[in-house]
Formats: sequence, C-alpha cells, structure tokens
Amino acid sequence: MCEKHQHTRVGATLEHDEEHRREHRLWSRRDFLSTTGLVGAGSFFLGKLPMRAFRPSPLMAALTNGDQERILVLIRLDGGNDGLNTVIQRGNASYYNLRPTLGIPDNNLWALSTEYGMPLATSPLQSMWNEGMMKVIFNVGYPEPNYSHFRSYDIIASASDSDVVVNSGWLGRFLDTEYPAFIEAPPNVPPALQIGIQTNLVFKSDTANMSLAVSSPQEFYQIAQTGQLYSTNSLGNTPRELELAFVRQTANAAFRYSETIHDAYFKGKNDIAYPPGNDLAEQLAIVARLIKGRLGTRIFMVEIGGFDTHATQFDLHLELLEQLATAVKAFYDDLSFGNSGWEQQVLTATFSEFGRSIFENGSHGTDHGWGTHMLLFGGGLGNGFTGQYQDLSNPDPLGDPPFSVDFRSVYATILQDWLGNTPDLVNYVMGQKQFPIINGLVPPATPDLGDNNKCALLGHNPKSGVSGTLEIKYAMMQSGPLRLQILDTAGHVLRTLVDKYQEKGSYVYDFRPADWHLSPGTYQYRLQSGGQLFQREIRF
Repeated sequence: MCEKHQHTRVGATLEHDEEHRREHRLWSRRDFLSTTGLVGAGSFFLGKLPMRAFRPSPLMAALTNGDQERILVLIRLDGGNDGLNTVIQRGNASYYNLRPTLGIPDNNLWALSTEYGMPLATSPLQSMWNEGMMKVIFNVGYPEPNYSHFRSYDIIASASDSDVVVNSGWLGRFLDTEYPAFIEAPPNVPPALQIGIQTNLVFKSDTANMSLAVSSPQEFYQIAQTGQLYSTNSLGNTPRELELAFVRQTANAAFRYSETIHDAYFKGKNDIAYPPGNDLAEQLAIVARLIKGRLGTRIFMVEIGGFDTHATQFDLHLELLEQLATAVKAFYDDLSFGNSGWEQQVLTATFSEFGRSIFENGSHGTDHGWGTHMLLFGGGLGNGFTGQYQDLSNPDPLGDPPFSVDFRSVYATILQDWLGNTPDLVNYVMGQKQFPIINGLVPPATPDLGDNNKCALLGHNPKSGVSGTLEIKYAMMQSGPLRLQILDTAGHVLRTLVDKYQEKGSYVYDFRPADWHLSPGTYQYRLQSGGQLFQREIRF
C-alpha cells in the first residue's frame, strides 16, 4: 500500500531518483546565481548568512510614521516539514499504525492539551504555550497540491493556484504598492530583510527582485564595524589594486543601507545567550539585535533546512524541531529581556512548501505529502488551535487527507489584521481573490495602518497578450471623486484618463498610449483622490 501511494507523486520520493535530484540541482543553480555578484539593489550576508534588502512600501512608511511598530518574522522550514510528527494527536491508533517506527510515543510528548502534544525535543516552547505566546494552525495547504519542491515553493511564495504560474511573490507585490504620500524620499533603512541561502520568489515584484549582496561573516562585521561593505585601506597603487579599489568603492556607494545597519548593530545587543551550533538561532540573534537597535525594518525572513526526511527520519526530525524550539525560545527571551515589550510587537510564523505523507515509507522516513501545520509565536497572541487535524482513520492509499486551511487565508489574515491593511489592498496582493480572514488568529491592528483608508496607486504592467497596452492598477478604499492623469517629466498635465466619481473597490485601467497620441518616452502618471496624491514614472 505504501509503495502504491508513493508512486502517485512524481518527484515526491527518493525512488524517483532523477526527478528528485533534478529538483535539487535546479534549486542549487538558482541559489548560486542569486549569491554571485551585485544583483539589482544587492544582497549581502549577516554573520555567515545571506540577506536581501527590499525597497519601501506604503505599509512600511505608515508603520514608521505611526504609533504602532509591528514586525513580522517568517521562518521557512525548507524541504517539507512533517506536521504529523510536529503536533501529534495523542492516543490516535491510526497514527501509530501508519507509522510503526516513526510514531512519537505519548510518554515522549508534552501536552498542548488533553488531545494534542508535541515531542519533548520542543519542550522549550512549553512555557510560551502556557504564557499565551503560541498558536497552531492545523493542516495548512492548497487545492490540487504539487509535490515538487521547486514548484510547490513557488506556489507558496506567489500565493497562486497550483495550475497557474505567477512570477511575483505575495510580499513582493505588497512591497511594490508604494504610496508616495507616505514616502517623500528613498528610505535609509531596508524595509524588509531575508536571511538565508535560498532564492525567494516571495519577495519578487512584477518588475524587480530588490536585493543586495555580501557573502561571508567577515563582510557582515566589516559593515557593522566600519559602515562599509568592502575595505579599501589595504590596497596599494598598482593598476590592479587601483581598479579593485574603484570596484569596491562603487560597491560601497551602492550599498545604501550600510550606515543604518552599522548604527543599529551597535545600538542593539543580544541580552541572552543563544544555543551554540544552531544556524536558525544565529539568524534570529541577528534579527533580534537589529530590532532592538531600532533599524526600522518591519519584515524579516529566516530559514532552517533539512526537512526533506525521506529516510531515517525519527532522530533527524526531532533534532530539527529541537533547533527550531530552542532558537524561537531564545529569540523571544531576548526580545522580552528587561520588560522591553518587544515580544508584543513581533509575530513569528513558520511555513513549509508542503507536508509529508501520512504513511511511513520503507526507508523509515516519509515522502512528500499534502498539508502541514503552521506555528505562530508572539506576545499577546494567546494559545489555541485553528483548522482541523488530518483524519487518519480511513487512509487513502493513493493520497493524503485533504488540507484544512488554505495558506492564503493565513497570509490575508496577517496582511489585514497584523499589518493593518484594508480588504481591497489584501485582495489585490492575493490576486483579487477573497480568501477568508481567520478571525481571532492574531491581534488586529487598531487603528488600521498602511493605506489611510482612502486610496492606493498599486502600479502598472504590460497587459498580457495585448500589444501596446499597459494596465494601471489602483484601489479606492472610500467612494469619491478620482482623477487619473498622464504628465510629462516636468510635471505638466498632458492627458486626463479618468475624472469621475467612483465607488470603492479595485480597478484596472487599460492605457493604450497610441489612443492618446503620446509618443514613446518617459512620463509620469498621477492619481488624486480623498485628499491624497500618488505619482509614479512610466515608460512606453
């Protein structure tokens, strides 16, 4: 039965040898390309860990200027985390029958409740659960799952349907919704940072992947100590050294965030000892130090790999869960040190590209499966469960139990309730699909942050399949008069595309320059509504 089950998923098992290895080769090529040279705005390493800095968004400006300072930290569990062995339904005979060697015995669990428990390896989280700083979302997935690491992660990152390829990520689209009314000049802090070695579609917008690059722990300390990416002090006057000095000076000048990272690194400090030899803990220690140093960044992403547990899973998975638990506990102990209150402002969420099969395979591991559990952490979060645990009582040999919670509902809830955005903006980021908000999952922002409840100019892109046409996207959070105009680079109004009263909602205006007798070149487009003005550059 297990063998039949495994062979239904191309790339899901080690037995699909070439397909599985091709997945990892493709991933590795992406990683290599993403960490060589200066790409876009660049990527760099903090400690020994690569980091990307992303351009500003209206949310970030609103948060910076507002009274609340809410931060989101995403922890990626790379490889496909086994949710069934992360949170266990206690006394479930079906679970132990399906996993005769992998099932975690009840005497090796600490109790989340009378019905659910977690392995003792995660016992550092027990105090967080008891103190109302942890929640569990059961069986998170999406319809028609894909069991390829590469494709499934792209689905999770882009928030797309499984049969639709979207080349931008949910946070990339979010970060690309700039509100010039909030942002009058380029920021001197990175609004979002990602630490880890993987390329991440999650931060890619329709037009750019906003990133910046450094590649070693020494380079991070170089930034932290001197505010420069590369040292030029030791270079002489030979032609080669002069050329190298020029290249390094150019790189230093392009790295716009070096000074603020330098300042935040020395203003902040880690007040507790993080577990040694724990890569995730090292990443979170950097995040905590930058938060406490008031860098001003609002979105962080870190990761821990190794969750592709096809063989000898039992000890390996417990070790990974222990690293996760000890790292998260240290992170929140650090944030709450001295009653600083930072733990109340930081929401942390785990995610993975998919779960594992409910069946144990012949190599004492599990293969790629459907839903997995997400864990949320944060002060004032409360504790409890959302969604329905997998029904293991009548297993299908050809597939897993269906998922319970669509991952996009989790994203939408975080965007709306934690980060304080209106449904219109959330629906835009989610591809104009209204995924149910999970009431009570996180403390809602009061008052709303981000778009000031009026309007937003969401951007533009070429219209797919229609030559010479651009789509200009905007949203009305309140009904009222709206004017959309084309200007020259000096700010003179050339054409008025829209000038009318519009009901609240999301809109796409099909702009064909030829119909307005505009020659190819560089222009601006401006949206005015509700006392706000938004303006962007456009080329055609």
